[in-house]
Amino acid sequence: MKILNNTITLFIMLIILMIIIPLPAFILDLMFIINIAISIIILLTTMYIKESLQFSIFPSVLLITTILRLALSISSTRLILANQGQAGAVIDTFGNFVLQGNAVIGFIIFLIIVVVQFLVITKGTERVAEVSARFTLDAMPGKQMAIDADLSSGLITEQESKIRRYKIQKEADFYGAMDGATKFVKGDAIASIVITFINFIGGVIIGMVQGAGTFSDVLSIYTIATVGDGLVSQLPALLISTAAGMIVTRAASDSNLSTDISTQFLSQPMVLIISGIVLIALSLIPGFPKPQVLTIAVVLIFLGINLINTQKQQAKQEEQKSVEHQSSEEVYDEETYYRNIDNIYELIQVDPIEMEVGYSLIPLVDETTGGSFIDRIVMFRRQFAVEMGMVIPSVKLRDNGYLNPNEYVIKIKGEEVARGEILVDYFLALEPAGVSGTIDGIDTIEPAYGIPSKWITRDKKEIAEIYGYTVIDPLSVLVTHLSEIVKKYAHELLSRQDINQLLVNAKKVNETIVDEVVPNLISYGNLQKILGNLLKESVPIKDIETILETVSDYASSIKDTEMLTEYIRQALKRTITRKWSESGQIKVITLSTDIEKMIINSINKNDHGSYLSLDPQIIQKIVTSLLEQIEKLKEIISVPIILTSPFVRIYFKKLVDQFYPNSVILSFNEIDNSVQIQAIGNIEIN
Repeated sequence: MKILNNTITLFIMLIILMIIIPLPAFILDLMFIINIAISIIILLTTMYIKESLQFSIFPSVLLITTILRLALSISSTRLILANQGQAGAVIDTFGNFVLQGNAVIGFIIFLIIVVVQFLVITKGTERVAEVSARFTLDAMPGKQMAIDADLSSGLITEQESKIRRYKIQKEADFYGAMDGATKFVKGDAIASIVITFINFIGGVIIGMVQGAGTFSDVLSIYTIATVGDGLVSQLPALLISTAAGMIVTRAASDSNLSTDISTQFLSQPMVLIISGIVLIALSLIPGFPKPQVLTIAVVLIFLGINLINTQKQQAKQEEQKSVEHQSSEEVYDEETYYRNIDNIYELIQVDPIEMEVGYSLIPLVDETTGGSFIDRIVMFRRQFAVEMGMVIPSVKLRDNGYLNPNEYVIKIKGEEVARGEILVDYFLALEPAGVSGTIDGIDTIEPAYGIPSKWITRDKKEIAEIYGYTVIDPLSVLVTHLSEIVKKYAHELLSRQDINQLLVNAKKVNETIVDEVVPNLISYGNLQKILGNLLKESVPIKDIETILETVSDYASSIKDTEMLTEYIRQALKRTITRKWSESGQIKVITLSTDIEKMIINSINKNDHGSYLSLDPQIIQKIVTSLLEQIEKLKEIISVPIILTSPFVRIYFKKLVDQFYPNSVILSFNEIDNSVQIQAIGNIEIN
């Protein structure tokens, strides 16, 4: 490989030197042949690649070959003018072959070749390269967003996303380079025309001055040399221009160009037959060459009929294979299938999140029918990751014929946790307090928050909004319910694998703290319990560095994961304050000093930790007082927040969860000093 690299470097240096140093005729012949060979290789390469990036060095190769042709043109011009038109066997052969004894006709043919290359191929290639570069650059943001969406939804891995991003960048660089490289081809065509006239006019003048013969002899000598030199230069240029046009118009495919053309041209046999019939009709025009037209027409019709027969045979073979496959499946029954013990393990796999829908709801969730449910879930996954610091797993969708057509079921780890009913052709109107009017509809309860609502028809949507109802489309109802369930059970969905991924991500920012804490001070299992405790009370785990630093400070002396969670909550007080405060203040219900003393005095400890041992009658009084305060203040605060002392918080939370699971219990140490605490109620017992 190193030898090849050095050879290419020396070859490029030789090209530069050819512009300055005169070359003997036999070396010039050798370089002409090398130039033609390189051009043929480039053209065939562009035909056999499947996508443009497989020949990503093409812009650089285009520049090198352009310089090579210009260097050869300069060297050949030097020999033509200095040696009375004798510039080697290659130029002489090309000149005599094209001219065929007639200088005027040969020269015209040469000019036609040059004009075709310059005006047709080069111009078209330049335009296509320019448009491809612009559209490729414009499409980059969309492609990047698509990659991010696939990565967030779990469809691709991080490594696959890096590969796709790298490919997009390489594609943009390639088409940008091709946009500039095509200018070399255009300039080369112009230079070839100029050099041709220099060779011809300059040669004739030099020949007449030096007395190389009569004007007719001089004209013949330099015409042959000029046309020969131009053809030797333009033939490789034509090949490379064609290659440039192919590579910028080449779409990504699983096959090469030859296979694609043959496959797609022969995919419609009736087109060939009709074309043959049209040619037969043309042969009826007086003066048309009937033998040639009829020959081509017969070939097309024969080829079309043959392709139709071939397609019928292939269809019969596929049908036969399908029947055999179905019969083999019938023979290969369930009993035979489950004889393989590995197949039984498929039955015990549990999906973290699963949703089953009735057949009427399939259009909402099925992408093939235009449903955008998956896109909405992807956006929710991204939003949840940003807010809570956890990436939720993929949602498994299934249709269930045993459900009512409009019904759906949400399962967490294989068990049903929620269900609801949606009317696809209706809108859900949430009925807040103080609406200005009533509207007819089907009474129901909004599944996510339990708000009284009505299913209304589309024609009543606008009037419902005017009356003050909040109108939601069916898909939003479904997505909202699922999102609330995911938030509620996020602590159960957090797996050891998620913990490992969070730590890998944290290592990119602070490798030291991760290596110090896990698993030296705390195990993966205990860290999972701590993060689960935080998620269970809707505390974000996004600031994993602060969490690990707090564990590092206290884990050596405290082994109880619940107590470690309390210290972490205090370290995350700015996050907790931001989540529950509003306009620089937080409205809370306080806990009386008497109740806190009772709780502290009722704490018992054993080998497994601490627990609360409180008289049931006292518990009943505390809960009754709490519910009374919540009912009294429900018009003031939507989410009741109970404020306790740090030591009491965890025990009061366990006590209240049995009766009021969605309660928010905070301690004084979890509220930032910048926020004003406003006590609007007090829990006390008589």
